[in-house]
Order: sequence, then C-alpha cells, then structure tokens
Amino acid sequence: MDNRVKFFWFLSALCVVQNVICAEYQNEASFTPVVLWHGMGDSCCFPFSIGGIKKKIEETLPGVHVVSLKIGKNIVDDMENGYFMHPDKQIQYACDTIKGDPLLSNGFNAVGFSQGSQFLRALVQRCQEAKMKNLITLGGQHQGVYGLPNCGGLSSKTCDYIRRLLNHAAYYGWVQKTLVQATYWHDPLNEDMYKNYSSFLSDINNELTMNQTYKDRLLTLENFVMVKFLNDSIVQPVETEWFGFYKPGQAEIVTDLRSSDLYVEDRLGLKQLDGEGKLAFLGIEGNHLEFDWKWFNSTIIEKYLKN
Repeated sequence: MDNRVKFFWFLSALCVVQNVICAEYQNEASFTPVVLWHGMGDSCCFPFSIGGIKKKIEETLPGVHVVSLKIGKNIVDDMENGYFMHPDKQIQYACDTIKGDPLLSNGFNAVGFSQGSQFLRALVQRCQEAKMKNLITLGGQHQGVYGLPNCGGLSSKTCDYIRRLLNHAAYYGWVQKTLVQATYWHDPLNEDMYKNYSSFLSDINNELTMNQTYKDRLLTLENFVMVKFLNDSIVQPVETEWFGFYKPGQAEIVTDLRSSDLYVEDRLGLKQLDGEGKLAFLGIEGNHLEFDWKWFNSTIIEKYLKN
C-alpha cells in the first residue's frame, strides 16, 4: 500500500471520528464509493459471495470505500431478514446506514444482486440522503416474479412451504407482512389484486397512485443499468430483470419495458432516462448471478464504477 493510499485511509478514519466529510480530498484521492446489496439467501459478508466481490472491488479500485449492506446486527440476522423483514423496514435500515456514513454523503454508485436490486432502487426513490449516481442491478426483479423454483439458503421443506404460500395466499395481509418474497410477487392473472394488495412492489412502481418524488429521484441517476442472465432458471419471468413482464390476464406472453404502460405513461421516468441514453440493458449468458470477475471488471467496474 503506497503512502497516498495510507494517508487517504487515515483521513477517512478521521472523518468518521469527527463526523466531518473531507470531501475535497476524497474526490482527489479515491474513486466514488460503492454500496452493495446482496440477494435472497445471502449475506453482506460471506467471502464466497458478496464479501468476496467487495474485496475484489477494493483491490481493483485502491482506496475506494465499499459498503456491503448488512441488515441487522450480524450476518445471521442479515440473511434471515432477507426472508422475513419487510422491505420497507429493510430500506429504512439501509437509509439510516447511508445517513450514518459521512463517506457516502457526496454520493455513491450502487450494485444490487437479485432482490437487492429492487431494494436499492427503492432506496434511491425513498431515501433523500441516498445520493446515488449509477445504479447497476444484476438479476433484479423490477416487475416482480411469478414463480419461485429455488429460494436459496433455506431447507427444501421450507422452500416448498414458501412456494405454496405464494401461489395461494401471497396477497393475504399476514403473508405480506411476514414474507419478503410475497411483497414482490406479481400475479398477472390477478392484476388488480396485485396492484391493491402488494405492500411493496406496486408502490415503488407507481401502480396505483403517482408518487412524483419516486420519479424525480430516479431521474437524478446518471445511469440505470439492468443485467439479465439469459439462462436464468431462478427468476420467472426472466424479462423482469429488464423491467419486462407478462401481459395482464395470462402467464405466457411477455411484454418488454418499452411496450408497457409503465414506460408509455413514464410513471417512473424510465422513458425519459432511456431518451437521455441513461438506461442500459445488458445480457450475459449463464444462470442466476452466474458471472466471472473478468466480465464484472470490464463491463461494470471499468464503465460505471471507475469514476
């Protein structure tokens, strides 16, 4: 570690202790900070997943400040909260984390993995202190899911129970309150029920009422990048990773974002972002979240994080 990087970390520690920003020096000495949000069945800090990605980003961008969001007091809480803490509470927790970190106060880039993608999008929509520059989502479920063939770190018996709940009772109040995945369950056969009783996704997608703040804050993004895994067997339909979904009333024909009412009416500002060249649709061969570091470095870091 050279003396310049050591001096940066010394000043960064001083910033935290004294609760000051030191923004001018940080801009000269480091890259834009990066915030990561893991997916279902994962945690902030596992070295074989997001923890490993955090370390690689730090090695690739010396001196960069990387925060891998931990929702809870420890990694066990964090993993469990990915299933059982309502997204509203998770997003407020993340917002408080952002507010409490002076090194993020001048802005940051964000990378979401699977359900962490739509949570990060909701973070920029809802949290005034989240001054997000580039939002990159990998395998996100921006229009929700209609199917859950695999639910990550839980036992197969628990997975089966969750699938049965979602298929038959996703919009019951107690299910919405207790199961995260129910909050972005999007049943195209019951579109009105989804819009009225989804306690998270229909809100951040401006389905029933128009929250202008949600739109205005998304329009502050420099880039909104969506990565779709072309052979994804986990997320159904896979087009949700590019903001597409089934046409209402059936579950076979899929419409892309640009053909949807959400885009045509520009309820989230996505049409405007697209027109300004700030909306990117990237595809990669592989199953859900299956990518190598070479691809991530050349496609994500070099273009969107190295600034």
